[in-house]
Amino acid sequence: LIVSFVFFISSCSEEGCTDPGAMNHGDDGSCIYAYDIAQGIWNITPDCDDLPIPIPGLPSLNDIYPESIDVQGQGNNTLFIDIGVSQLTGEIDNNGVIIVSEQIINVDIGTGPMDVNVSGNGNIESENSGYMNLDYLLLGLPVSCYFTLSR
Repeated sequence: LIVSFVFFISSCSEEGCTDPGAMNHGDDGSCIYAYDIAQGIWNITPDCDDLPIPIPGLPSLNDIYPESIDVQGQGNNTLFIDIGVSQLTGEIDNNGVIIVSEQIINVDIGTGPMDVNVSGNGNIESENSGYMNLDYLLLGLPVSCYFTLSR
């Protein structure tokens, strides 16, 4: 009877990460937090829509982005995202979902500085992969960019 009681207690113990604020519940006991793994340098592959009306002298949006972005934490799940041509802020939740609330950023895409509305969302899927969708209002025209993130 004592042996079965000890077996019962040991078989009920939880293993792995038990913190509900973590994005994983892995078997090795370590916890992964989306806010922490979102920070740092990410390689990006942009896939932007073409402008609905071609503008002479305006480069392809896919060509204006750098090969990588730098994401820094500002505390309280707030991220500062430097994507080369602009800097924006976003919020990340415990599951890795990123929300970029509508904001006005100043960019220069080769035609001189201009204010651009941007908003979007994304997801950090793991320590090495994720994606972001950003919607811009550029020169009064809506444009969407999808970014694949990798390390």
